[in-house]
Amino acid sequence: MKNSWKVAKWEIKRNVKNKSFIISILSTPLLFILFFSIPMLFSGDSSDENNPLTIYIHDELEIWEEIENSIDDLESLNWEVDHQIVHEDVMLSDLENMESSIYFSLTEETLMNGQIQIYLSNDLDENDVISLYAIEPILKSIQLEYLGFDEQEAMLATNPITFQHESPSDASETSESSDEGMAFLERLVPGLFAAVILFSVVISGMMIFTSASQEKKEKVSEMILSSISPTELMQGKIIGYFFIGIIQVIGWIAIILPFLVWYVTFPILQYLFVPELLVLILIAVLGYLLFASIFVGIGATVDEMSSTSNFQGMVMMLPWIPFILIGPVIADPSGIIAQVGSFVPITAPGVWLIRLSILENWPWVEIIISLLILAISIWITMKMAGKVFKTGILLYGKNATPAEIIKWLKQ
Repeated sequence: MKNSWKVAKWEIKRNVKNKSFIISILSTPLLFILFFSIPMLFSGDSSDENNPLTIYIHDELEIWEEIENSIDDLESLNWEVDHQIVHEDVMLSDLENMESSIYFSLTEETLMNGQIQIYLSNDLDENDVISLYAIEPILKSIQLEYLGFDEQEAMLATNPITFQHESPSDASETSESSDEGMAFLERLVPGLFAAVILFSVVISGMMIFTSASQEKKEKVSEMILSSISPTELMQGKIIGYFFIGIIQVIGWIAIILPFLVWYVTFPILQYLFVPELLVLILIAVLGYLLFASIFVGIGATVDEMSSTSNFQGMVMMLPWIPFILIGPVIADPSGIIAQVGSFVPITAPGVWLIRLSILENWPWVEIIISLLILAISIWITMKMAGKVFKTGILLYGKNATPAEIIKWLKQ
């Protein structure tokens, strides 16, 4: 095992110093952030943010402060208000050279008449001043107070009477749907995190395929095998590329997680660091070990990457089989397809991550049985991969056929 760790360290150093590896660690999360940020850039009306509506008021009655205090969400109106205008003639003259500007006068005469003359800058029309109707009920209330109504009577007179229909179960359903949404996020966040780990380490496992083939082509393996056994070399590659995948995940999380904490509106860290995360990470690690042992064995049978056979190409597609089942599993996470996929070693890691991100109550008996099957499958696969790797890594001149690989397994 000591020699295996030496190989693992060598693989880690060789890849970490590679410029393409460093670029991939940085570019992947940056692209993720970019695609998340694009909808934010196009959401909302940018013209409203850049060009607020400027309102000039001749406030003879000195009631604007009362109006401001009565408006619930004044900031959302995007107004800039100047209520200290005194000379109306000067204001009307200046308005001709302004943009996004409105002028009106609040006097006792206009208030009692109920008709307020509004003057607009040349770039505005009637549709641009609809937001002014937000202060109409407040002005009506002030008008009634001037007529002798007390504050409560004025409020009752200005508040419209509305009819709302609601079934007895609507209120409880609204509360339940909110709770269900938050509960779903609590299950989804650790599941997505484990899926990122599985995706990263499996991608790293695919690099074993290329690494074994490249070393075989350059006859580096012969020199390495003069000092260590083929099994130690294979184990070292599996361990080394596992840690390479973990390094990728750490780099991605270090960049993406602060962005998500700022971007999302729920406590993502609270949902992420839960005990169930350990089980999900265990499933991801077991999935890596299974696929990595397959890749390292098959990679040793390839003499030229450019001439990879259909058989060897199909092997590389094994980790993506759960994507075929994603529809039925999401539709019925406890259905027969989801259950069968949970016990087939090739599909179990992906299917379990999907199921456990949806199910409220985890089927622990199924999980334990599936993990035992997966662990036994990994042990058997590594033994088989060791036999293939031992012979295939020293075979030159052609890619091994499925018949030859079966023959090596029988030895």
